Amino acid sequence: MKKLLSVLLALTVVLSLAGAALAEEPVTLVYAELNPLDTIVGTMAQDFKTKVEEISGGSITIDLQAGGVLGNEAQILDGILGGGTTVDIARISAFALNAYGCTKATLLSLPYTFVSRDHFWAFANSDLADEFLAEPQTIGLPLRGICYGEEGFRHFFFKDPVTSMEDLAGKKIRVSEDPVMTGLVNGLGASPTVVNFNELYSALQTGVCDGAEQPIANYKSNAFQEVAPNLLLDGHTLGAIQLVITDNAWNKLSEQQQAWIMEAADYASAQNAANSQAAEDEVLQELKDAGINVVDVPDKTAWAEACKDIVTANMNGNDDLYQQILDMA
Repeated sequence: MKKLLSVLLALTVVLSLAGAALAEEPVTLVYAELNPLDTIVGTMAQDFKTKVEEISGGSITIDLQAGGVLGNEAQILDGILGGGTTVDIARISAFALNAYGCTKATLLSLPYTFVSRDHFWAFANSDLADEFLAEPQTIGLPLRGICYGEEGFRHFFFKDPVTSMEDLAGKKIRVSEDPVMTGLVNGLGASPTVVNFNELYSALQTGVCDGAEQPIANYKSNAFQEVAPNLLLDGHTLGAIQLVITDNAWNKLSEQQQAWIMEAADYASAQNAANSQAAEDEVLQELKDAGINVVDVPDKTAWAEACKDIVTANMNGNDDLYQQILDMA
């Protein structure tokens, strides 16, 4: 009898949730992802989609557009801030908001800040992270952060072998139009070269640039190893990412649908934390097995020292916040 009652109770809960979902006005949200679906961030996107569609009972459908078909991060953000409604949710690099007045976001991209993945997740799961996610709303941007994730540490890769910081002298390294990354490359003695991400493969192939930097999984998924088969594991920046949703999309959701979005975001973030290291390790081994020249940088002290001025120059009055992040190591 007790077992029957338990089954009936569980069935009642399921039907209740299904009824609640059906009562909500169905909505489709377009999710923009720059990288392919077989990357760490692509997997996070699929986890988010699966979870929100499951718990909403179909009340929310995620139209996942991957591989950069809706533009790069700057184009997506420019479209949102210009009033466009093509994109509802986007996965962006945390530092992508630097250029739009989010000075706190800048702290997450400063070189050699995070010493490990555990260090980053100590931040991402803290109350301080909520303050950072709320920054776009605080300064009046029409979007809000809903969760953090990461795609691994970012490393340099080159057409020709590089084994030390001294080997970087004069090398043209691709950067986006970002003062932190430009300063990082300058600090290490190389020459920052602005190239659109979608043009990076051909830029490496033709010699427009000698190298670039990406997380390991993105390096492989974009086939950069074909034209730049030398990977230098300096880990200059942890690839912190976040999901953002536009005000336009958020405001057309009911409170229940908003809650489902946040629950799915928490789930996708937790899955990312649990699986990103193993996924990256697998990709790195595949690269080594394929003959890619992988050079480790076990002691990054000199590298961090070379970049200390760019760290100081980009605090933007947030010295105390930055120290709080450092203290979470």
